[in-house]
This record gives sequence, structure tokens and C-alpha cells, in this order.
Amino acid sequence: MLIPSAYAQAAGAAGAGTDATASMISTILPLLLVFIAFYFFMIRPQQRRVKDHNATLAAVKKGDEVVTAGGHIGKVTKVSDAEVEVEFAAGQRHRVVKTTLAEVRPLGAKPAND
Repeated sequence: MLIPSAYAQAAGAAGAGTDATASMISTILPLLLVFIAFYFFMIRPQQRRVKDHNATLAAVKKGDEVVTAGGHIGKVTKVSDAEVEVEFAAGQRHRVVKTTLAEVRPLGAKPAND
């Protein structure tokens, strides 16, 4: 009873080779389009932001005003490879890891409301 139905399935599948290919393409194509959309709208812009942020961290120099990830604002007094020394208040200096800097404000930057 099982063997005749197996032969019938094999015979039907052999005759419908082009339909199987079209079905497979119509199944994979939407997934491929979604992946391409995710790449262009999410992955690529995020990689660009990370690259720009790393470039700004590499360009930090003495006198720049920085904002840490915790929201503290201070002025850079000393720069090394992995750390910067930031003065948050008069005489209050802390060593901060460069990767925790959220924003670097260059020298001479004026506030928008002045």
C-alpha cells in the first residue's frame, strides 16, 4: 500500500520540475529582498556611524570639550592612546577611557543660542 503511493509521488515530481524551481524562487526571493533592505536601511548606516565615531575619537586633542557616555561635560587636558584626562571642574581631573566618550566638541564651538 505504501509503495504504489511512493511511485506516484515520484512520477508527479519528475514531471513538475519547472514548477518546483519557480516555487523555490518565489519562496527565497522575498527573504532575499528583506535582507537587502535591512542591509541598506539598518546595517550599513550603523557601520558608517561607528566608523565616524572612531575617527572622531582618534582625533581628540588637548582643549577639546567632550561629553562622556554618562553625560558629564569636561575639557580634555591630556591624551594617550586609550585614555584621556578630562577636567570636569577647576582642579577636578579624571582619567576616562576614550571609548566612553559620546561626543567631541571641537575648540571654539559656540552654543546655538548665543
